Amino acid sequence: MTPLGTRPHSLLGSLRFRLLAATLLGLSLALVLAGLVLNGLFHEHVLRQFEKSLAQQLTQVTARLSVNAQGQPVVDALALSDPRWQRPLSGLYWQLDELTPGQVRPGVLRSRSLWDTQLALPPDVLRDGETHAHELPGPGDTRLRVLERTVRPDERLRWRLSVAGDLKDTHEAVAGFQRVLGVSLAALLVLLLAAAWAQVALGLRPLQALHQSLQSVRAGRSPRLQGDFPSEVQPLVSDFNSVLDRNDEVVSRARTQAGNLAHALKTPLTVLGQAAHASEDSGLALLVKEQVQAARRHIDWHLARSRMAATVGLPGQRVPVVPTLQGLVRVMQRVHADRGLSISWDDADAQVQFAGEAQDLQEMLGNVLDNACQWAHSAVRIRVMPWADGVPTGTRDEGPRRCRIDIEDDGPGMSPAQMPQVLQRGVRLDESVPGSGLGLAIVRDLVDVYGGELSLQTPSSGAGLQVTLVLPAAMP
Repeated sequence: MTPLGTRPHSLLGSLRFRLLAATLLGLSLALVLAGLVLNGLFHEHVLRQFEKSLAQQLTQVTARLSVNAQGQPVVDALALSDPRWQRPLSGLYWQLDELTPGQVRPGVLRSRSLWDTQLALPPDVLRDGETHAHELPGPGDTRLRVLERTVRPDERLRWRLSVAGDLKDTHEAVAGFQRVLGVSLAALLVLLLAAAWAQVALGLRPLQALHQSLQSVRAGRSPRLQGDFPSEVQPLVSDFNSVLDRNDEVVSRARTQAGNLAHALKTPLTVLGQAAHASEDSGLALLVKEQVQAARRHIDWHLARSRMAATVGLPGQRVPVVPTLQGLVRVMQRVHADRGLSISWDDADAQVQFAGEAQDLQEMLGNVLDNACQWAHSAVRIRVMPWADGVPTGTRDEGPRRCRIDIEDDGPGMSPAQMPQVLQRGVRLDESVPGSGLGLAIVRDLVDVYGGELSLQTPSSGAGLQVTLVLPAAMP
């Protein structure tokens, strides 16, 4: 069961989760975009450098191109500095195509590295001195980057000189950069998330302090929220403390007005009661006495109810149970001194504190203890212990903190059928014993208002009556 006024915890309801999820989404998007941009820039840079190297090779081959006596192109291969020109399928190639109007004769000359293959260049149109770049398949399923330009040794001759290089090393360099970039960005994401976690934890720490302060108010250790809070949270704390102060004022004023009303009513009732005593033989006097007593019972009843409703659940309330009982025991020992009653403690945990109004605790324990002393033959026994979920604390994981008070007498007791009756307002099983019949009924109402439990049972000894109260306990 979920406590009233609370919601089940979930990830979507967590402020920490929302902040971290938004941070993770933003960082991931930013780093992915950064990775794409950096990878594109690096690929473009490597390709530009590769083309620059090819352009130098093209210039070198162009410088070694000449025309022999028969008007045929000649390239002095031995004058080329790079040994890859001479190694078959080395990855660096050159080729010379003859251009005639409306016809291309490819591979008029080519490097030894091409061996028995040719570069299949696209049929594009080159202006004199213009350089074109292409990417096309090469020998052995390789990919080549090709630079081409036209060469005109005279007005009659027009050739196309091409230089190609294998892109394998370039692709490996880009792939290696991508791996390093991916690992680096992943590590950066982890570090940024750790920093975001620390930032969120530091930013939400005042809320944890606020929660602890609220727990102190709820447990009764403090009447108001106390602590040093940031400027963004302090207005909330101040407003909450103002509400607490206002609530205290309203409760105090309500109790004062209830007390004033009680005194205002009791004075006329007292006058009527005295007048009725002066004329006891009159039937009207007897009727007035009965009605005055009934009116007093109603006043006491409703005053107790209004005081309960005004005080139950107020923050900052904690009352030691054992000292309160000890004071009541001393009063009962004086009241019943002529009977020689023995009031003993079977168990008493001095650390147990009631989470409520001191007057309410005295009302409950006083009525139960007085009832036990009136009916006891010779002994009354008291037990006080912490209690959680119906099991004494310390035996397993504790639930809501409560305390248990057992008050047992060795009197005549009552039958199971009589036990529910004595909890009703104004019911008395024995009219010879003084009282108004409101005691246990008021105790029952008080216990209900505080969300506790009241039970009557026959003690294990088989004689007398045991009254058990289970009430909310203040957190230590």
